[in-house]
Amino acid sequence: VQLQASGGGLVQPGGSLTLSCVASGISFSIYTLGWYRQPPGKQREMVATITSHGSTIYADSTKGRFTIARDNAKNTVTLQMNSLTPEDTAVYSCNAVRPPITRNDFWGQGTLVTVSS
Repeated sequence: VQLQASGGGLVQPGGSLTLSCVASGISFSIYTLGWYRQPPGKQREMVATITSHGSTIYADSTKGRFTIARDNAKNTVTLQMNSLTPEDTAVYSCNAVRPPITRNDFWGQGTLVTVSS
């Protein structure tokens, strides 16, 4: 199983960035997918999740600015991020999970997003 995240980088405040995560080795369409982030010196937090049926949940801090989407044909989950602020600076990781979670919880390696002028 492999989740490969990409798309991070340096962006100015107010800018946009799109992260992508390609999965292999799993039945992608039945998994709940998520993006999580870990800001410098802080704990990891949920950014957004999308179920196999397309239902989404967003953290309050990202609601209205970020959009999570999945493409089951391409085994890809994306995170469109708009109106970025320095507080969005973090390592972003993708996750795929389904019951039973103890055996079906997979993480990508993370991609760094830095929002700075």
